[in-house]
This record gives sequence, C-alpha cells and structure tokens, in this order.
Amino acid sequence: MSAKVKKDKVVSVTYTIVDQQGETFEHTDIPVSYVHGGKSDLFEQIEQALEGKQLGDRVEVKLTAAQAFGPHNPGLTFTDDINNVPPELRRIGAQLEAQNASGEILNFVVTHIEDGKLTVDANHPLAGQEITFHVEVKDIRDATGEEIASGQVTNLYQPL
Repeated sequence: MSAKVKKDKVVSVTYTIVDQQGETFEHTDIPVSYVHGGKSDLFEQIEQALEGKQLGDRVEVKLTAAQAFGPHNPGLTFTDDINNVPPELRRIGAQLEAQNASGEILNFVVTHIEDGKLTVDANHPLAGQEITFHVEVKDIRDATGEEIASGQVTNLYQPL
C-alpha cells in the first residue's frame, strides 16, 4: 500500500503559483519538504488539500487575497522625487530595506518610475490578488522524532 499524506509525515512537493491574471508567479521543479501537521509556512488550505494524497497526486488550491497575502495596503507604497533616491535604486525591481517607526524591517521594491518620480512598495507582490497553487506530491516518508518534536524538516537533502 502506498504511503499517504498525514500528520507526522515529511511530504515533498513541487508547486506553481499562478496570479489572478493567469500568469506564473513562481514555479519549482525542485521538491520542497515540510512536516505535515507541523510548523511549516505552508498555507493551511494547501496542507488540508494534501491530506490523504499519495505519491504523484496533484491538487489545485485557490486562495482569496485575504487567505493568501492579504489586501494591498496603500500605506506601504511611497512615491518621491527620483533625485532624492540613491542612483543604485533608480531602476524597476531594485530593492531596499527600511525600518519603520515601530522597529519593523520592511522590504521595498521599486515598482514604478515616471515623470521624475520613483515609487517603492513594501506589499507582497501578490497582495490584493487571488492566487492558485498547483501542487504535486513527489515524496512521502515518516518524520524522524526530532522532526516531529520541532515540526520542521531537519534533513532537507534526503534523497527521493
């Protein structure tokens, strides 16, 4: 009998994230592993969809903006005169870290340059969007005692 995805199993998956325009946002052919029922960063809806699946099974999970990366927060977008910005940041996609008044570190990305103005945004690129995950189960194994205790995979390089 084939192993099934359930609590205390290390599950390795490949995935594709598709944005609401149908464009591939992220894709991996290299399996990512997590402890099912543990402390992973996996969205709860994806973990639930994988429950009971077997090697080679695929799931498609649609998440609303609220379930995924939340709404787009205009308070995390800032526009300034390009002359006030260091030259190395004067390109779309440039990134910088800044600390807010609460001491949080925010990661900003230059998203727009036009008419002498530059806009940076600290929202997740998928904030405000419904997204779809396409996930395939590539491997299932018993978690070790250490992995069960920590809720995280300790040997990421376990051969498939």
